[in-house]
Amino acid sequence: MTRTMVIGGGVIGLCAAIDLARRGGHVVVIDATPARTAASWGNAGHIATEQVAPLASRAAIRSAPRRHFARGGALDLPHAGIRHWLPFAWRLIAASSPRRFAEGSAALGSLLAQAMPAWQQLTSSMGAPELLCRDGHIVAWESAASAAIGRAAWAAADTGTARFAEATAAEMADLRALSPHVAAAIRFDGSGQITDLGMLADMLEAELLRLGGRIERRHATLDVVDGTALVDGHRPDLVLVSAGVRSSALMAAAGHRTPLIAERGYHIRGSASAWPADMPPVVFEDRSMIVTRYGGCVQAASFVELNDPDAPPDPRKWDRLERHVAALGLPVTGPYERWIGSRPTLPDYLPAIGRSTRVSNLIYAFGHQHLGLTLAAVTARIVGALAHGETPPVEIAPFDIARFERGRGRT
Repeated sequence: MTRTMVIGGGVIGLCAAIDLARRGGHVVVIDATPARTAASWGNAGHIATEQVAPLASRAAIRSAPRRHFARGGALDLPHAGIRHWLPFAWRLIAASSPRRFAEGSAALGSLLAQAMPAWQQLTSSMGAPELLCRDGHIVAWESAASAAIGRAAWAAADTGTARFAEATAAEMADLRALSPHVAAAIRFDGSGQITDLGMLADMLEAELLRLGGRIERRHATLDVVDGTALVDGHRPDLVLVSAGVRSSALMAAAGHRTPLIAERGYHIRGSASAWPADMPPVVFEDRSMIVTRYGGCVQAASFVELNDPDAPPDPRKWDRLERHVAALGLPVTGPYERWIGSRPTLPDYLPAIGRSTRVSNLIYAFGHQHLGLTLAAVTARIVGALAHGETPPVEIAPFDIARFERGRGRT
């Protein structure tokens, strides 16, 4: 029986651990965030199959000034975090050439095409198909002018397996009941939502335990001796690094360069007593905000803050989310619960998934940026294949961490 230690108890680590345990391995997950403060459990719940285009692009760079937090946008580059985001920004620019963007889109597209089927299979196999809602999502605008720009951008974008159409009259009526400021909207099909992140975490952990796995709530150390990874002095047959923004230090111990940054997001949660139970996630694109209902609460989320993961939160961002909710007239009531979490992001906005060429028993899966929840189930399939010497379900060469190492001519 293969003995595997998974460092990281977020959604990717747990999904991969389940796949490995189902293949007959003895799996131990080491989770340093028992309070579930990681991005896995505070995101928008959106299965974003439409987000094929990497954010490392010339278009994103050109639009950055108008998207800055100081100008009312969602992008923030705090002065105190310049030593983190300035090197990342240079690498992002290098990764944003038309050729690299096209390669990245093709690579992401191959993963996203399998994201929804992988989630369907996983939730059904756990006896919890209700965790996955496949009713798409809505993108709304507050003016005819912004709607025209937004529609044109989506029409020109590669949305993979997702498609969109104008919101119907009935859908517009429902949206305007939420906010009288909605001027236009489109409805996506082919995307979806995890209906309850807390329940998802509970179900994944319970499934792993049912399969004979174990979860240890603590920090882990990784060392390499004679080309083999040791975790806290133990020598397992296999080690999976899937520790989100904390993966960089672990990979450095294995001799790999991993220019991760914490892309911090914020959300507020309030009462859902007046929010329709069947409303899919709604993106208010003019405000770069996505609003999602989870059971008895409604969550509004936004912001891309490139910073030290351990920097204090910026209360202005929670305040702005509350102002957005009030300005739109959304039926969400406080008192609000506030959250901040760090998305693990690499400069080319592609994840790192593969087997180490330096350490014989090391596999890695991290750096999924905004798509960690979306890609968790398909990433688990890839990890399972790698662990057993099988051909992965998608071509994984673009996700090799060696693309960031010296002498490769990449970022």
